[in-house]
Amino acid sequence: MSDAAPITHQRVLKIAVPIMLANMTVPILGAVDTAVVGQIPQAAPIAAVGVGAIILSAIYWIFGFLRMGTAGLTAQAHGAGHEGEVAALLTRSLMIGVAGGVALILLQLPIYWGALAVSPASAEVETLARGYMSIRIWSAPAAIAIYGITGWLIALERTRAVLVLQLWMNGLNMGLDLWFVLGLGWGVNGVAFATFLAEWTGLAFGLWLCRDAFLNPRWRDWARVFEAARLRRMAVVNTDILIRSMLLQAIFVSFLLLGGRFGDVTLAANQVLLQFVHITGYALDGFAFAAESLVGQAFGAGAVARLRRAAWMTSLWGLVLALLLAVVFWALGPWLIDVMTKDPAVQLAARDYLAWMVAAPLLILALVMFDGIFIGATRSADMRNMMALSAAIYFATVWLLIEPYGNHGLWMALTISFIARGITLGLRYPALERAAVSPAG
Repeated sequence: MSDAAPITHQRVLKIAVPIMLANMTVPILGAVDTAVVGQIPQAAPIAAVGVGAIILSAIYWIFGFLRMGTAGLTAQAHGAGHEGEVAALLTRSLMIGVAGGVALILLQLPIYWGALAVSPASAEVETLARGYMSIRIWSAPAAIAIYGITGWLIALERTRAVLVLQLWMNGLNMGLDLWFVLGLGWGVNGVAFATFLAEWTGLAFGLWLCRDAFLNPRWRDWARVFEAARLRRMAVVNTDILIRSMLLQAIFVSFLLLGGRFGDVTLAANQVLLQFVHITGYALDGFAFAAESLVGQAFGAGAVARLRRAAWMTSLWGLVLALLLAVVFWALGPWLIDVMTKDPAVQLAARDYLAWMVAAPLLILALVMFDGIFIGATRSADMRNMMALSAAIYFATVWLLIEPYGNHGLWMALTISFIARGITLGLRYPALERAAVSPAG
């Protein structure tokens, strides 16, 4: 679709809905991994897959900047009509992804040692988890390169291709799980091999989905690909997003650790309730990704009016979804809690804090949508700075509220940080529009 096409409700939904459907496959895959290994009548294999998957997911998550940075830069290049740069960005992102994956393979031993050194796992679980990771790590180049492919496809509004890619990878992964673990009896290693094969075939399929870019020789215009100014721009954007993401991770990690002060029951309840936050984020991501694409294209074209319309249209649909989620959490929250935990004490504790979850979709909306808008405009320094300010506000409010209000104070501090990030990014939005100067206004 041409970047100058009207920004309509249909266009927004065409981008957003496939992303929301693709995101739904992620927790389903995790559940299948656990359920398949759970057929082995021992606790250690389940724990090993959990530990190994968490460690690798956290490491791969560091490279999430590649998806966001690629999406923003590609959308702008497409909006400006610089198709040579669009092709070069795909090449650059693939090279970064493969290089990052190779680095993880080379550093795998110290990574395992450092991660397992802080893990409370038993020797048996640690041995199984190490075996699991030593297989999966060999698909790191594919897993990280797929971040770049995903960002590139989103920027060009090809989110149905992203959905097909996710369905292929996760569907194949689930099928191989069943065959390797239940059919062949490979245990934990079977789950790892399933993911290894799914990620490498996913990379091959992703490259095929981008085949139109490779039909044009501009993807291997090495002078452009390695142009110093463009490489520096990509490095700055990616570094800013990485810092922003690490600060966000610090908030969530500290939230869980501080929750441990109130006992195992409260800690478990907080973990259950955080799933509501993650569900909200996954759902709203569809419209945030639509904002990345549409805002990025308008920013690249210097079309301020279209940029503003893209921001409003995607946010309007985000608001509709946030209201729907709030109603669902209010009506079905107790049932969802009971599904996620069977411990009566944890169920009771989680219900005490359910009101925070009902409010969460509306309180998170602004920050999620502004993230998409600012990624599209590659205003990464603003994202980094406002995230740093919000993190400082979070830690200050934790210090002030946790003693008088306990776990409610902890949830209050997290909520205040959400609101602060939405407000501070909102205050920077006029500067974003001023940066997108168009002769046509």
